[in-house]
Amino acid sequence: MTLGSSSGKVAVLGAGSWGTSFSIVLADAGNDVTVWARREEVAESINESRENVDYLPGVELPAGIGATHDVEKALHGADVVVLATPSQTLRANLATWAPYVEDDAVLVSLMKGVELGTLNRMSEVIAQETGAGPERIAVISGPNLAKEIARREPAASVVACADESVAKRLQQRCHSPAFRPYTSVDVVGCELGGAYKNVIGLAVGMAVGLGFGDNTTASLITRGLAETARLATRLGANPLTLMGLAGLGDLVATCSSPLSRNRTFGEKLGQGRTVEEIYASTRQVAEGAKSCSSLRALAASHGVDAPIAEHVDDVVAGRLTTQEMMNSFIARDTKAETD
Repeated sequence: MTLGSSSGKVAVLGAGSWGTSFSIVLADAGNDVTVWARREEVAESINESRENVDYLPGVELPAGIGATHDVEKALHGADVVVLATPSQTLRANLATWAPYVEDDAVLVSLMKGVELGTLNRMSEVIAQETGAGPERIAVISGPNLAKEIARREPAASVVACADESVAKRLQQRCHSPAFRPYTSVDVVGCELGGAYKNVIGLAVGMAVGLGFGDNTTASLITRGLAETARLATRLGANPLTLMGLAGLGDLVATCSSPLSRNRTFGEKLGQGRTVEEIYASTRQVAEGAKSCSSLRALAASHGVDAPIAEHVDDVVAGRLTTQEMMNSFIARDTKAETD
């Protein structure tokens, strides 16, 4: 099997809001899409009502999308496998899924996180658990809020793979009337931009929850971008990636929109709710709350100053209140902006 240039079967493993929304993009681009759902009732709902009532209520799904609870059935014959699960469950899931993946299928990560403990990016986890080489592993990242994608509002994103020819073929496979993908070979930059923006989104949400205005949020966004770029470039990323869709674009969308899970999670923390209370009130995963400690550790292991990741981690872990976090930012030693 070789990766087709226009259409074919795509398996999307994960029936949450982003997995389902990207399935719409793929179907609109002419692919035959099979979504794997962890819960059988979600798969049945998609097949019977053409709607994912749990995650995208009111959105009619295209005829090109089918769903199953059987992962072997979902993966059979798929030349593209899209991974859309929470980042911290990826390794365990792949241990079960890998035997059913076609030998030359391209594995595409939609996830935006860094694994706890190992500090691995998602592409690294995929390589370790499947044995796939870099030419078979891609990531898609950009300002892609799931509900807006599902409503087919115009959006752009980045398809990154170490093999540019694979990135270009994937680009064609997900270029729909409302979704414009660009290519990149900078997998590291795209992944770290996507993971780090969640942590910055949490910090911005906390500021909003505390009642602060646009000066505070703009400052956090800007310094957050600088922090992301410091770590990403230390790990070999192209600094221009962080200025593009997978960096600044995704950061702006996450920090500006009430549709952002991470910003919303941060707002609730700023309003005084506990992490446990927020988790109990939603099915949605705020990746930044899981990845802030791993990004903090990753930065520390490379000698990179990461004050936002450090402070957000302290709030999520209960070591600081959100007001103490903001006070601590202002009290830090001053320095040149470009340092």
